[in-house]
Amino acid sequence: MATDTAQLLRAAVHQSPITSKQGLLERLFTAYFDAFVYNQIWEDPRVDLAALELRPESRILTISSGGCNVLNYLIHGPAQITAIDLNRYHLALLRLKLAAVRHLPDHETFFRMFGEANDPRNVRAYDTYLSAHLDGATRDFWEGLTMFGKRRIHFFADNLYNHARNGFYLRFLEKLAHLMGIYPDRMVHITDPDERARVFDATIGRYFDHWLVRLLSKLPFIVFGLGIPPRQYEAMRRETPENILAMYRRRVRRFICDFPIEENYFAWQALARRYDTAHRRAIPEYLRAEHFGTLRANIARVTTEVTSLTDHLRRQPAGAYDRFVFLDAQDWMKDEEIAALWREVLRVAPAGSRVIFRTAPETSPVEQALPPELRARVRYERERSAELFTQDRCAIYGGFHLYVVNEA
Repeated sequence: MATDTAQLLRAAVHQSPITSKQGLLERLFTAYFDAFVYNQIWEDPRVDLAALELRPESRILTISSGGCNVLNYLIHGPAQITAIDLNRYHLALLRLKLAAVRHLPDHETFFRMFGEANDPRNVRAYDTYLSAHLDGATRDFWEGLTMFGKRRIHFFADNLYNHARNGFYLRFLEKLAHLMGIYPDRMVHITDPDERARVFDATIGRYFDHWLVRLLSKLPFIVFGLGIPPRQYEAMRRETPENILAMYRRRVRRFICDFPIEENYFAWQALARRYDTAHRRAIPEYLRAEHFGTLRANIARVTTEVTSLTDHLRRQPAGAYDRFVFLDAQDWMKDEEIAALWREVLRVAPAGSRVIFRTAPETSPVEQALPPELRARVRYERERSAELFTQDRCAIYGGFHLYVVNEA
C-alpha cells in the first residue's frame, strides 16, 4: 500500500522535469505528502450540504482527507458514500473513525477520542474495542512506532490535533507568533466580532508585516504544511503577483473575524488546535451526541479506497454516483487531466448530478480545461457558488464551485 500511495502522488504531482526548479519542488512535495498530513478536514460541510442537496438515494464520491465530512454527510442518510484518497494515512484515520462508530461503547467514549483527542483512556479504548476490528494496514499504521518509540495511537493521548504534518505546521506558525508577542489562541474567546476584528488588526494582522514572515512567504515549500503543492501555489501567486502575503492576510482575517467564533470549529483548530470541549459549540456535527445513533445506523454505507478520482471512476458503471466532492484536487491537475476526470464523471453521472469543489485561486479551472462538447454538458451555478462561498467558515480558499449535469 505504501508503494501505491507513492506512485499515486508521483502521478498526481510530478509534471515538470526533475532538472527544473518546479520539478524539484514537485518531488519535495510528494516526499512531504507521503505521510500523515491532515488530522481533520478543512472544508465546511454546511456549505457542501447546501450545494449537494442530498436525498435518500444519493450516492456520493468524495475525497476523504481527515474523514470528518464523510461522517458529516452520513448524518443526512445518503444511500452510499465512497471515500477515496491518494494518501493512505488519511484513510487510516477515516477507517479508525468508522470502526469507532461501530464498536466504541457510547458517544462519550467516541467524543473523548475524536473531540478531545487528548486522554490516555483513548489508547485503552483503542486496545479494548478497536484494534481487533481494523484491517491489517490500518492497524499497522496506528500501532506503528513514531521516532519517539510510541505507537501512533498515542497521538490520541497527546492531542491528535497537534500531530500530523498540518498540526506541526500550525505549531510552527504559533511559535513564530509567540516570538513576536502574539498569542493566536486568545482569539477564540473574543466573541464580539468588532472587538475580534480590532484585536486581529493589532496582533495577528501585524504578523504578516514581520520581516521573517515576508521572507518565508516567498518560499514555495513553506506552504507544504498546508498540503499546497507547487502548482497550486503558483496559481495563488499569479492571482496576487505583487504580494501574496496580502492575499494570505485577507483570507485569514475573513476566516477569523467574519463568522461567529463560538461555533467556528475551523478557527478553533487553526488558532488553538482543539475544539470547544467545554461548551461543545465549536465542534463538527458528527461529534454531537444527537447524531451518534444515526451514524451507527448508517455506517455500513461507507466504503474506502486508496486511489485517484479518475482511476476509481474508470472502473464504475453508468449511474454509479450522482454527488461528487473533489475538494481542491483539480488545483493539482493539468487541463488535460481535468478533462479526463470530467469525461468519466459525465459517463457515470445521470442528469441532475451535482459536483462541488474548491480552488485556491478565485476562478474555476473547469471553464478553460473542458473541451466544448464536455463543457456543454454541465451547468455552472455561478451565483449560487458565489453565495455559498461567502458562507464558508473555513475561508482559506479563493473559490467554491457548484456544477450540475445537464440532460444529455
